[in-house]
Amino acid sequence: MDPNIVGSEHYDVARGVQKILQDYKSLQDIIAILGMDELSEEDKLTVSRARKIQRFLSQPFQVAEVFTGHMGKLVPLKETIKGFQQILAGEYDHLPEQAFYMVGPIEEAVAKADKLAEEHSS
Repeated sequence: MDPNIVGSEHYDVARGVQKILQDYKSLQDIIAILGMDELSEEDKLTVSRARKIQRFLSQPFQVAEVFTGHMGKLVPLKETIKGFQQILAGEYDHLPEQAFYMVGPIEEAVAKADKLAEEHSS
């Protein structure tokens, strides 16, 4: 990926996503052996954000509607970059990871989290 082609913001966010996913991968052995409780607070945050990123990468594509049962959505690149940037910055640390699964723009994850909270409170 070349920042001169995709732009510095896109490049920086993509590299940040790659780094957090790689850090998560390296922590998986520790988690498997010792469990999440033995991780530092920083590592727990890394795991939480990485899992949200993994879910957010499941954006519903129109070509996959038949397989997923979710209506496909077209999310502009700028909005997608913004969503990942906000996850990396910790703006959605308070949301459950399942809110990020099969959503389009990041605002849908927030709405889904509100709906999940409402369902659990009733």
